[in-house]
Order: sequence, then structure tokens, then C-alpha cells
Amino acid sequence: MTSFGDLLGPQPVLLTGDDEAESELLNGADAAAIAAAHPTASVAWAQLAETALTAAGEPADTGKVIEAYAYARTGYHRGLDQLRRHGWKGFGPVPWNHEPNQGFLRCVGALARAADIIGEEDEHLRCLDLLNDSDPTAIQHLGLA
Repeated sequence: MTSFGDLLGPQPVLLTGDDEAESELLNGADAAAIAAAHPTASVAWAQLAETALTAAGEPADTGKVIEAYAYARTGYHRGLDQLRRHGWKGFGPVPWNHEPNQGFLRCVGALARAADIIGEEDEHLRCLDLLNDSDPTAIQHLGLA
């Protein structure tokens, strides 16, 4: 049985993460430098996207929102690559409580926020669906509920 109670569903995907990138972020290193040095680390792209969204303010600075969108989409795609290498087939649990999964899930959340701000409703809803399918608690953890 999977962690979400589905007897027939795939097992949860647990990414291995990037210890060096995560450590550098925790120690306050520049997220752009980390993304450049570790371009496959979704956690660095998530940090860049979230920082740009915060900087966008209210009313939102469209340039910052587009910057966040681009960072989030990059981290999202890097995360999809990692998920596939770990056996993910495009569906199934990606638990929030497994910390290395959070970079990918944070990118999806930032992409949802940015898409919502620019009025890209289809993308916003797709991202929310992906988060809900990955882990029903992710939307709450990301403040999207």
C-alpha cells in the first residue's frame, strides 16, 4: 500500500536531492550562484522563484512575476527529469514530508502562483492538480489553500 492508501498505485517517489546545493542555501549562499553551479537542483530554482515573487510585491511587478515564472518552470522541469530517473511515470505520490522532494514541489507551487498572477488560469490549475496528485498536503504547506 502506498503512503496515500492506494493499494494499486505506484510507490511514493523519494528524490535523493543535492546535499551540496541544499547546504549552501542553508548557509546563506547566493541562490543564483547555486543554480549556476548546480543547475539540476530544483531547490535553488525554487528559492530564486520565491524570492522573485516576494520582490514582485502588491500590485505585482510584472517583470518580477515573469522572472519567477521562468525560474519556477526551470526548476519544475529539472525536477521532472529527476522524478523520471527515480521511476516516476507521470503520476503517483511525491511526498512533501521527504525533504529532497520539496524543491520540486516548491517550484510547482511558485509556478502556480506566477501563472495565477499573470492570468494563466489553465497552468495555475494544472499546477494545483499536480501538487494535489503528488501530495494532498503540499498545497497547504505552500500556502496555496
